Amino acid sequence: MGNKCDVCVDAGVCRMITKIHAEQQDNMMVRIDIESDCHNILKMSWGIKEINPYSEIESPICESEIYKLANDTLPHAACPVPCAIIKAVEVASDMGIKRNVTITIE
Repeated sequence: MGNKCDVCVDAGVCRMITKIHAEQQDNMMVRIDIESDCHNILKMSWGIKEINPYSEIESPICESEIYKLANDTLPHAACPVPCAIIKAVEVASDMGIKRNVTITIE
């Protein structure tokens, strides 16, 4: 097995918590496991199997497999979870470093 990355997202006003576990497999694909308080995120996660990190990270947003699934299942475009999933894939595949992302609303 390869690298691992765990991400916890507090989505904001909805107060839904999502935990993302990404782990690179021997075939270089990244396996995603998601636990969430949000039934929409759980529904989206059913469509996520293994992710090819190269095509996912390098694709335009509207062509990303994660964002396509999000488009089909999530009612709010401002949901931060799809971005967090892609960041977890990036880190688990050694295409990015572990560094927190922050959105501050003032």
